[in-house]
Amino acid sequence: GHINYGGRITDDWDRRCALTTLMSIMNESIMGDDFMLAPGNECYRSPPTSTVAEYTERIAGFPLNPHPNVFGLHANADITCAQNETAELCAIMLSLQPKVSTGGGKSREEIIGEVASALQARQLKLFPLDDIVERYPLSYEQSMNTVLSQECMRYNKLIRIYNKSLADLLKALKGLIVMSADLEAMATSLFSNQVPATWSKAAYPSLKPLAAWVEDLVQRIGFLQNWNDTGPPPTYWISGFFFPQAFLTGTLQNYARKYKVAIDTVAFAFHVKAQASTDVATGPEDGCFIHGFFLEGATWDTERYLLSEARPKELYSEFPMLWLKPEQDRVAPTQGVYACPAYKTATRAGTLSTTGHSTNFVLMVELPSDKPCSGLFQKYAETYSAHWIQRAVALFTTLSY
Repeated sequence: GHINYGGRITDDWDRRCALTTLMSIMNESIMGDDFMLAPGNECYRSPPTSTVAEYTERIAGFPLNPHPNVFGLHANADITCAQNETAELCAIMLSLQPKVSTGGGKSREEIIGEVASALQARQLKLFPLDDIVERYPLSYEQSMNTVLSQECMRYNKLIRIYNKSLADLLKALKGLIVMSADLEAMATSLFSNQVPATWSKAAYPSLKPLAAWVEDLVQRIGFLQNWNDTGPPPTYWISGFFFPQAFLTGTLQNYARKYKVAIDTVAFAFHVKAQASTDVATGPEDGCFIHGFFLEGATWDTERYLLSEARPKELYSEFPMLWLKPEQDRVAPTQGVYACPAYKTATRAGTLSTTGHSTNFVLMVELPSDKPCSGLFQKYAETYSAHWIQRAVALFTTLSY
């Protein structure tokens, strides 16, 4: 499990998953005839000493489509698998559709023109960076000012590309300029309700289709605009950040500068709050309140304040507001928590950016659990919550729809 094999194990989270899977099979109990290789079906019971032919016959009797609990997953994993297969099939069908309309109805160019005009009508405006920097100047005590200005700069770059490409596409459809390869690819994406590649390259990670992507972009811009107009919010919408790692670092930096301690000695403690984010009037003295996470593979028990099994047919659930409380020389808990990874998208994979951060992974959140859980996963440590790891429990800042 510690071997980086085939590029599949690239970090501690991959190693943790591989070790958990291996530990469920490769242990002393497997030497007995009553060991269950996988729960839920007697056919997975460890077979007694037999011949090769009998072993082969036993394996042939395994179900063709095993239940998700064989792999430690919740029954909802079947629904997710079916949805992913359907989405892939639909994407293939869309790629095979003809680009020339035959028969009645609107032509392909007319549909693309209407979609482009509707998107242009959203009138996304650039943030006034000079005014923002003047209102929120560079400050030693308040790192959030720098975070806000940097976020606005990133969104301005995306908004410029968004507005210019739509204007050029409408001109190209009217024959006023040449339809370049990029504009042709963009037209195809708009026709198929997909996000154009030119936008995706300049944007944050997202798996949403075009309509939902644009609506999400408008909400993100509104979050920053409200921050600019009324000041730092009492609770931050973590999904609205282009680069949430900078926000998290800024929160730690504020604490370190306030108490004059080294930032590398400060770490977050995590407190799940019962209060709704809309009911919060002021932020905490130290740290910050964040909301906007979605939980997959489990649900949050609002009565016992810990993780519990996911409800049937509920693939995702909204996670409550979280208090990220900085503490100096914090000692991580050794029991009663699950080290839950938080990602931007459900892909759960990213690339290492020039800043040293993953383009998808955000942070690790400690969530209370009543399942066997004897510590956090650290390098080469085998004391952690195997149940929720096999359930593939994770937090996401945005969904795929």
